[in-house]
Amino acid sequence: MAIKAEYIWIDGTKPTAKLRSKTRVLANADKIPTWGFDGSSTNQAEGHASDRVLEPVKVVKDPIRGGDNILVLCEVLETNGTAHESNTRALLREVAEKYAAQESIFGIEQEYTFFKGSRPLGFPEGGYPAPQGGYYCGVGAEEVFGREIVELHLDRCIDAGLAICGINAEVMPGQWEFQIGPVDALTVSDDLWIARYLLYRTAEEFGIDATLDAKPARGDWNGAGAHTNFSTKAMREGYDAIITACESLGASQEIVLEHVNQYGDDIQSRLTGKHETAPWNVYSYGVSNRGASVRIPWQVEVEQKGYIEDRRPNANVDPYVVTRLLINTCCEALEKAGQV
Repeated sequence: MAIKAEYIWIDGTKPTAKLRSKTRVLANADKIPTWGFDGSSTNQAEGHASDRVLEPVKVVKDPIRGGDNILVLCEVLETNGTAHESNTRALLREVAEKYAAQESIFGIEQEYTFFKGSRPLGFPEGGYPAPQGGYYCGVGAEEVFGREIVELHLDRCIDAGLAICGINAEVMPGQWEFQIGPVDALTVSDDLWIARYLLYRTAEEFGIDATLDAKPARGDWNGAGAHTNFSTKAMREGYDAIITACESLGASQEIVLEHVNQYGDDIQSRLTGKHETAPWNVYSYGVSNRGASVRIPWQVEVEQKGYIEDRRPNANVDPYVVTRLLINTCCEALEKAGQV
């Protein structure tokens, strides 16, 4: 019996890439073939040589269509089989393989904001809601907006077999978060992109837009981030490695800016030093400090082992990029320190 395979890929739009997808009918899911697309329409080619290749890298159940239908996440290749310049997953693969012995694990907290028309969901027409405070993990129709979409999205992520581990309402009306992990770098990144696809598709059914904008409402409102939790085997076994990792991320201003400049578009509007952020160009770390660039959870200090949370990445960050940067910087430092 024929099945529908939804091929999903990340395009070449700058400064923030978009998800694209199209459907192919297959006889079965035994062998998922490569496919092609018009790269001139996705900012990945010019019209005179527009063919680009979709290489399947992860297949999951399609929880929207149901049955035996599938979602197929793909890397984008050139027609000669090499990775396209927009293919950030290929760069992550190289770094993850280089430091595989350190057994890096990630969890990413994906914040996002629902919009109805030009206003965040829950913002009244012609005005503003009550100041933030009661919305975070709120309950009740006056403080929570869009829960039916969030619950359906969670069910679909679970049905698809993604490594989703939780949801919560965030500090601004219409703002929510889901978490992926703890899993390896490729899995957390693949699953986050598929979860984003399911979020957009689910919100679409309600006539709502889900945005990953870093600062969806200007003024005295929190921005939207993708706090990234990270550990290696050594960090999960001892506190010295935790400190080494934290120090490595601020070892020089060059390293600080290398990360921040690739942590998502419009990051300076979000990392202001207010609203639970550190200034974008000043690195800091601290225990239980949500105003630091990197937070060491309190229980990690108590237990003298665990993980760190990089609070700088934007909601619109490419997870393949943020995981690659963290592995490259921290694992190199841990290797040099003999903490592997």
